[in-house]
Amino acid sequence: MTIQFRTFLIVGIMISSLRLSYAQLDFAHEVGVFAGPVAFQSDFGLDGDSKLTTSITGFSVGIMHYVNFSYKADCGCYARNTFFNNHFKLRSEISFNRSVLEHEGNFENETPEDQERLRAHTAEVQNIDLGVQLEFYFKNNREFSNAKFGFNPFISAGFHYVSFTPRVKTTYNNGDSEDPLNFYSVWERASDGDDFLSSQSASTWSYVVNLGTRFKIARLSDLFVEVRYQQYFDDFMDGLNPNLPSNTKNDGLLWFNFGYIYYIN
Repeated sequence: MTIQFRTFLIVGIMISSLRLSYAQLDFAHEVGVFAGPVAFQSDFGLDGDSKLTTSITGFSVGIMHYVNFSYKADCGCYARNTFFNNHFKLRSEISFNRSVLEHEGNFENETPEDQERLRAHTAEVQNIDLGVQLEFYFKNNREFSNAKFGFNPFISAGFHYVSFTPRVKTTYNNGDSEDPLNFYSVWERASDGDDFLSSQSASTWSYVVNLGTRFKIARLSDLFVEVRYQQYFDDFMDGLNPNLPSNTKNDGLLWFNFGYIYYIN
């Protein structure tokens, strides 16, 4: 059993234990699914510290579970009337996202060889996320649950454990993705012998912040839309980590999720 798999298993057990502890308090539960496009923020391109990929690079899919503190499942009644119970929910999820990256920008100041190297360099990123986050809803969840329609905006934050698999590719020269001479020469000169490319699977932690809203479509059904920013604690998510003064930030991901949630009473 690999260290990566053991860590992923431990995180899963921790999340399950947390959910079971709340289940013993007989709070209600919700389940949901989501999907949407993602935009990877990486070392691709030559934009200095911005590292912003503005174009859509891939997609995400996931399943979610919520602990609904405002409702008691054992008695079919509302929980104690507190601000926390009325405005917070605990969300756990497992998701998958995939992105395809290529260099964008103006390379006119580079040598013809480096221009070709940059355009020939692509990467494929596949991530599996497992994590929890606490969601705050601006409207009272009791009132929203009883509404026939309407919106309930929310914000949330949490931590995700990520298992990632980058794939470095190039069509330059002989197409050998393990030969540093087939990639941007500045990276090779600045590396001082360190690896700046990697196609190795690994794992890391990340934090996430979300902004979104639910829309009531039935008594036990909601639609939702959200924007999420995820900051990784690793800079090899895209298989590239150049040793440059401009490379001061780890990789990140911008999500645009659309989903459906069902209330289990």
